[in-house]
Amino acid sequence: MSGVFKFKQFEVDQTGCAMKINTDGVLLGALADADDPKAILDIGTGTGVIALMLAQRFGTAQVDAIEIDEQAAETAGRNFSNSPFAERLTAYSMGFEKFFAENPGKKYDLIVSNPPFYINSLKSPQKNKQVAKHAGDDFFEALIREVSEHINETGVFCMILPLDTAEALSDLYLKYNMRPQQLVNVRSFPLSQPHRVIVCLGLEKAEIKKDSFLIYESKDSYSEEYVKLLKPYFTVF
Repeated sequence: MSGVFKFKQFEVDQTGCAMKINTDGVLLGALADADDPKAILDIGTGTGVIALMLAQRFGTAQVDAIEIDEQAAETAGRNFSNSPFAERLTAYSMGFEKFFAENPGKKYDLIVSNPPFYINSLKSPQKNKQVAKHAGDDFFEALIREVSEHINETGVFCMILPLDTAEALSDLYLKYNMRPQQLVNVRSFPLSQPHRVIVCLGLEKAEIKKDSFLIYESKDSYSEEYVKLLKPYFTVF
């Protein structure tokens, strides 16, 4: 999937972005939720697709999007400028630690991230793809620590992760007082095991809401819930 991807209300140019538009990203953009968020942050925005989807969903929210890869950040910025939501979207070319250091008092109602998740795995030989897909041991600790300090009391932080990565991070959530609010297990097919989970964390204590989401009914047919979820965005539905 390369070049320009056309959605119903915006277009996404993927030029210069190591990680192209993928199922993980669009599911996060469509499923991440908070109560009428006014300030949203997308960490590791890549093409900007998640930020654009959130700007479409939440019509009064201001959306900041940060991306450490300079070329990808430039592309995301162009995608924002060319969208109907340009006045509510801002791209920043920097890592999240630098961004938070420069904006110490800034807090958000909804923070999302489709982060690198191959912890301690073989590094990708392509440098920008390595940044996009791989995380060092301290990446997630820094991410969760910074988010815990920049999320509002009733705010929500959502990530999409492989199940084993999400499980490995469970102690870190508690270390920084980030409590699971919702878990959405994502399966490709009805009889397959979940391969991703959307983890939604917050500072408030809450009973964990557990949901499941199915992508395909069969090899050649999307599930009804997938079509319903992405119909506001995808031109094919």
